[in-house]
Amino acid sequence: MKAQFLIPAAMLLMAASAQAVTVTPADIIPRPASVTQTKGEFSLTAVPLTYAVKGDAHGGLKAYMETLPELFTPAAKPSKALIYIAVTGGEGESYTMDVTPRQIKIKAPTAAGAFYGLQSLIQLAGIKDATAIECGKVADEPRFAHRGLLFDVSRHFRSPEFLKKQIDAMALMKLNNLHLHFTDAAGWRMQIDRYPRLTEFAAWRPQAVWQDWVDNGSQYCDESDPRAKGGYYTKEQLRDLVKYAADRHIRIIPEIEIPGHSKEVTTAYPELSCSGKPYVDEDLCIGKEATFDFLEDVLTEVMDVFPSEYIHIGGDEASKAGWRNCKDCQARMKAEGLKDVDELQSYAIERVEKFVNSKGRSIIGWDEILEGGLAPNATVMSWRGTEGGIKALKSGHDVIMTPGEFCYIDYTQDAPFREPISIGGYTPLSKVYSYEPLEPGLTDDDARHLMGLQANLWSEYVPSDEHAEYMYYPRAYAIAEIGWATPEKNYDDFHRRALMLNDRLTSEGYHAFDLANEYGQRRESLTEVDHAARGAKVTYTIPYSDKYKARMDSTLVDGVRGGWTYGSDNRWQGFAGDFDATVDLGSVRQLHSAGISFMHAPGAWVHLPQFVEFEVSDNGRDFKTVETVWTDLDPVYGKILMKNYVVTPAPGTQGRYVRIKAKGHDRPGAWLFADEIIVN
Repeated sequence: MKAQFLIPAAMLLMAASAQAVTVTPADIIPRPASVTQTKGEFSLTAVPLTYAVKGDAHGGLKAYMETLPELFTPAAKPSKALIYIAVTGGEGESYTMDVTPRQIKIKAPTAAGAFYGLQSLIQLAGIKDATAIECGKVADEPRFAHRGLLFDVSRHFRSPEFLKKQIDAMALMKLNNLHLHFTDAAGWRMQIDRYPRLTEFAAWRPQAVWQDWVDNGSQYCDESDPRAKGGYYTKEQLRDLVKYAADRHIRIIPEIEIPGHSKEVTTAYPELSCSGKPYVDEDLCIGKEATFDFLEDVLTEVMDVFPSEYIHIGGDEASKAGWRNCKDCQARMKAEGLKDVDELQSYAIERVEKFVNSKGRSIIGWDEILEGGLAPNATVMSWRGTEGGIKALKSGHDVIMTPGEFCYIDYTQDAPFREPISIGGYTPLSKVYSYEPLEPGLTDDDARHLMGLQANLWSEYVPSDEHAEYMYYPRAYAIAEIGWATPEKNYDDFHRRALMLNDRLTSEGYHAFDLANEYGQRRESLTEVDHAARGAKVTYTIPYSDKYKARMDSTLVDGVRGGWTYGSDNRWQGFAGDFDATVDLGSVRQLHSAGISFMHAPGAWVHLPQFVEFEVSDNGRDFKTVETVWTDLDPVYGKILMKNYVVTPAPGTQGRYVRIKAKGHDRPGAWLFADEIIVN
């Protein structure tokens, strides 16, 4: 596949005649470590630019530059080349770039460093209307070794061509790890010769869209079925993809999910489940030796295709439900002296790790692998906040940070009413950019084990390729900058550069979010509101959840309304079921209105109440109903929204106490999230 980033000569010449724009190395993402300005500028109008490369032992740089004929052409005389690249020998990914009016020199100890210097040049040359680069000296190197993006190809299959297109974008931003989530209940996506039914059956379903598939019973179908939607990668396709990525200094880390998220396996091969029946068990049976035969066979084939040092084995969200009553699992626990199912999972992870280590590789797992004891050499990917990652760091394990609050980009990035349906939450570019992986209190030794960070796009609600790109860009820019640049931050300057890179990607056919017209945070949350109940005492008949207590008893009367998410703004209070709270206004007064807000985010099991009932009392014991407000919204409506439930009592209504009761949604496990009780 030809690289995406091409700058036609005609485009630059037209720009020169229309508007001369001189760009600087400080205009790119990620921001270079050091830029020193000197006099003059290097013209970009004479493209393709002639180049010469020295020390490119394997020819990788030359081969890559040959994929960009509109920008680069070999120099007839190396001494006259406009672009001179030298690989000097050594280690690391650093590079220097010296821009003079006559020539740009890129020097690096390794081919990787030289490649990153080249990407800086390519990004500069592709800035809209750029006709020259300001002269100066750049000294640059990455802050963290792991700078990654996750692609969930299980929920919605992505073609190899799509992945190559994203690899080109990753290379431009100096991202260097592509994590492929191959397997989950929604579909198995890698050819495994030993177990053909994984791709003949478990890679296909009658509905293309994940939500439609779930709504229709989550059934698989044979590839030959006329209804079949889905797909998988052949080993030949994957080897080609591995090479394409490696040529751009990107490592592909494959993930084979175990022991949970494995319903596609236990349905295709029910003998690997506790029940022995299809469509029953989400988890593999740890008591059966056949399970480990399966895992070793699969991982052997995976490692034969992927040269990555790391193999991701999942380990998250295993229900462990079947293990408790499975005679095989119970026998395993007794034989191994395991006291609970957490230790049984740890046994499975450690056993898989020993096998992977025996092949000269290492495992990565989600932070649940800490439960029951961490495998000796495992790397932890911390997604449930950073606590698990910090615990692993302090025990001497390598860690990749990917906390959901900052790094889960399946959450909406703008006002939900303007956005496609998502799983919930609100993670705008500014939120991602604000993340700092190296938290206060970590020692130098801890920091040595912090490999870097990664953004994850889970694709349950992201069915199309265009939608996926919309979710990745520009938030991937922030991950790139955090992973590469020094920790000093200036969001205004980053936003300026993000707009420039967005223009670039959009012109190259990427479907990036329209950052220039971002709506931003919920308007109501930006200003405080004064009202009669502000600062009043609140009595909870039904307590709020300890997981989502926000500002505890003051939350609902602090005069500060919540934003687009309950997860991190500390303003929405969560209730696992119904809601019942009473506000004491301090004295009897005339009541003109009373209201409360609830959130609807069904992808996260957050629903509006069925109805909200308002009552008043003079003494706190004898209440009379003012009004009941019913929810006039389809409960399956997919987007995030906030609804204000407001009543206007009859003229002359008085009371000291206002009681609000809300009936939760009847969906099992549904939550209510409430904010500001406003009384006037």
